[in-house]
Amino acid sequence: MRIPFHQIDAFADRAFTGNPAAVMILDGWFDDATLLAIAAENNLAETAYLVARTDGVADYDLRWFAPACEIALCGHATLASGAWALARNRSLDHVTFATRKAGVLTVARDGERLTLDLPARPPRPVTDAGLITATAAAIGATPDEVLMHGDDYLVAVFADATAIRALRPDGAAVTALDTGPDLLLIATAPGAGDASGADVVSRAWAFAAGIGEDSVTGSAHCVIAPYWVDRLGRTGFAAYQASARGGHVACRVDGDRVVLGGTCVEVIEGVFLL
Repeated sequence: MRIPFHQIDAFADRAFTGNPAAVMILDGWFDDATLLAIAAENNLAETAYLVARTDGVADYDLRWFAPACEIALCGHATLASGAWALARNRSLDHVTFATRKAGVLTVARDGERLTLDLPARPPRPVTDAGLITATAAAIGATPDEVLMHGDDYLVAVFADATAIRALRPDGAAVTALDTGPDLLLIATAPGAGDASGADVVSRAWAFAAGIGEDSVTGSAHCVIAPYWVDRLGRTGFAAYQASARGGHVACRVDGDRVVLGGTCVEVIEGVFLL
């Protein structure tokens, strides 16, 4: 079986930056074990699988798999999927994706870049002293504040971007925090004085998903964007994820939605043989 394969760097202004995602176009769904095995073979943070729809609900069904598990929400692989679809039909101004746990998501053209509409996931302050202490120990520094959304997003807020860039979390200790099976640990800080020029600088780690440090994480910005618009006193800001590859993300909160902006670069086009 020959499966179309595209590797696209999302939230990237040039190749080798941003977050790479595999976009694979299927005629129908394989069993979950096969989807996971393909994602493990691709060995990228995410593999996005698309199946076309004709019922008017959305243009495609979309699922995301990391090397170790299926993901409930992935921003960068959705942006990459939108970039693939829109590049192949210049008459379209947007494309929609029906997902299993995040509803219908939209990628639209916005001048030279794309926008991605995602659900806002505002975090709440953590008051559990034990979790605060454990988070500081796992991340290797004491944050000014610890926040959470649900059981699977844990946010450590620091005073400046220098502290963010210096972090070296302990993967086993982060996994042992046991707040949820798909924990995403996010560190974030004001960007004042940072070389990126961004308003907000962040990093993110998904050890349990087999990713380690994620290069640019759309879902992380669903969580930190509501926090930062409140703190900054405006509806949008420029963000930078300070991973080794790095990536810029334009963030805007619109009611219960977060709109992320960025560009994509396709770097590989080929066929996956199954």
